[in-house]
Amino acid sequence: MTSARTSAEAQDYERMMGMVTGFWVTQTVRAAALYNFADHLAAGTDTAEAIAEAESIDPDATRRLLRTCASLGLMTSDDGRHFTGTSLLSTLRQDDPHSLRHFAISQSAPGHWLPWGTFPEAVRTGLHQVTAAHGQANIFDYFAEHLDEASSFTESMSNLSQAAARDIAAVLDTKGVTLALDIGGAGGDVIRAMMTANPELDGGVFDLPHIAPAAAEAAKADGLDHRFTAVGGDFFASVPSADLYVLKYILHDWDDASCVRILQNCRAQLAKGGRIAVVELLVGEVGRPGLAPLMDMNMLAMTGGRERHIAEFDALFTAAGLHRVNVTPAGAFAVIETRPTS
Repeated sequence: MTSARTSAEAQDYERMMGMVTGFWVTQTVRAAALYNFADHLAAGTDTAEAIAEAESIDPDATRRLLRTCASLGLMTSDDGRHFTGTSLLSTLRQDDPHSLRHFAISQSAPGHWLPWGTFPEAVRTGLHQVTAAHGQANIFDYFAEHLDEASSFTESMSNLSQAAARDIAAVLDTKGVTLALDIGGAGGDVIRAMMTANPELDGGVFDLPHIAPAAAEAAKADGLDHRFTAVGGDFFASVPSADLYVLKYILHDWDDASCVRILQNCRAQLAKGGRIAVVELLVGEVGRPGLAPLMDMNMLAMTGGRERHIAEFDALFTAAGLHRVNVTPAGAFAVIETRPTS
């Protein structure tokens, strides 16, 4: 006879079931984000029928989705018909500057979802799965042809950057800096936070040509356009000159050789006495929980890049003719400052 499972064993099975069915939750949250449940409930549109009418979706499916969202803690209901959003659901509101709505949508859309569907192949080969899933060399080429997804992804990165931008601006000294450029900076949240903290600082974003205009618009909205520059280009070819480069969450997208090339291009145009600041998650000791190890798997599936330990960053810096001069925590990130070796 099979003995009854102990309480601890039962908890392990329950926990594993949660892991195995995690993608069900992902797509449930995606639907809640797409159909603006957080905004509807906040505005008092609180029944399946009303939300379905507003979003042009099926009323019965909407009712079932609301019920499931309640089971996940996204909302509550006293009568099974009228729903109230929780603080957890509020993280998907569109008017929250740190909203996770676009992140929930972009991470579960085909661009990311399909490569993750063949993740074991990434482990078997060590190759990202964007080419197999989409026929593109990389996810950025895919986004160039799927601008709606690109816009959602860029917005999600902007929301995440806003949460960290002030922390980064607070620890990165810009006294005496003439021009700081955010390389691959998307909407420019980090550089705009730095410019707000230092009214004497000129700043800008260097990113792909279809992305850079959004940074210019954001700077104009902040009243910073008179000292802001947005330039489109390819950081594998060259970058504009500056005396401070900020690379936030850029190097993790690329393999070591590509990272060295990016850093070398920055070093080549760096003004005398200038710095290159790399902002990344840092992988800690084996077994330490956190976002970095899981993000490393995302890089394996999506980009061919990786999350790195500080020693691995030091190896990249050395290969690019740089050396590390400072590491400062900034929220979940580390700001790693480097200078040319000679």
